[in-house]
Amino acid sequence: MKVFVYSYRDFDEEIFFQKYAKEYGIELGISREAPTLENAHLAEGYPYISIITTPIDGALIDKFYELGVKMISTRTIGYDHVNIKRAKEVGMHISNVTYSPHGVADYTIMLMLMAIRKMKRIMERAMINDFSLKGIQGRELSQFTVGILGTGKIGTKVLQYLSGFGCKLYAYDAYPNDEAKKYADYVDLETLYKECDLLSLHMDLNKDNYHLINKESLAKMKDQVVIINTARGALIDSTALIEALENGKIGAVGLDVIENEFNLYYYDLKDNRVENRELFILRGFPNVVVTPHMAFYTDQAISDMVLHSLQSCYYMEQGKENPWQVV
Repeated sequence: MKVFVYSYRDFDEEIFFQKYAKEYGIELGISREAPTLENAHLAEGYPYISIITTPIDGALIDKFYELGVKMISTRTIGYDHVNIKRAKEVGMHISNVTYSPHGVADYTIMLMLMAIRKMKRIMERAMINDFSLKGIQGRELSQFTVGILGTGKIGTKVLQYLSGFGCKLYAYDAYPNDEAKKYADYVDLETLYKECDLLSLHMDLNKDNYHLINKESLAKMKDQVVIINTARGALIDSTALIEALENGKIGAVGLDVIENEFNLYYYDLKDNRVENRELFILRGFPNVVVTPHMAFYTDQAISDMVLHSLQSCYYMEQGKENPWQVV
């Protein structure tokens, strides 16, 4: 079978692509560029393509369908960058992947601790030999009531980690699970907003939770609330977040994702004009840590992402049950 890989990375993915392609008898086509209408023709003759977090709009769906592509496999958990509606209309299959939840969970805890211990300000001061104490007094995580929004594998793993810190833990999810109940009490959103000192987002993005954190929900939260997002940028209304930082409502923020990050993260843009003013504003606050969508990025996760993307294509070709098929 044949799979065409877009956004193929030599420095981390290649070793796994070569290993698993050999193991499953897969012939790879390779482009180091993201898929576009201009290079879509490269996938002709390949029933399956593998992508990362680059936008696949309706026009690209149509083009790939015309070229005979049966399925697009994204090497990511999230698939909001793919026009699922158009894929369903033309009969194109879409799949995602899963990977070890430990990496994102580890990173989430790191951002929480950096936020409440004012680590950004500490490091910036240390760089200029300012070792004074005023203004960098932190808080202890054990004194926090923490709310986890989304209790899939990652959210549940974060709850497990937090249980060791002695926090009071609440959780919200449309589909509660028994594992999360070992560590947290499920409550409604109103209770979560009212009671929690820190909120951490671990949801997929859909039409129902777009801008879940907005001006109205922020107004219901405690003063000096801490917000962490390692899930999807558009769960938070950036304009409302900036306003709440400016008026002092929010105490600290840790963001591994932001709105409108597609075609931004994972590229070297130091000599380019970056059109995301919210990113520059957010990075300017001393109590905001922004990282470029790196929470997932571990050796185990990269291996899992490549393997599951190729396995997804293989299972589809073999007519076997595909645990990663979205449509």
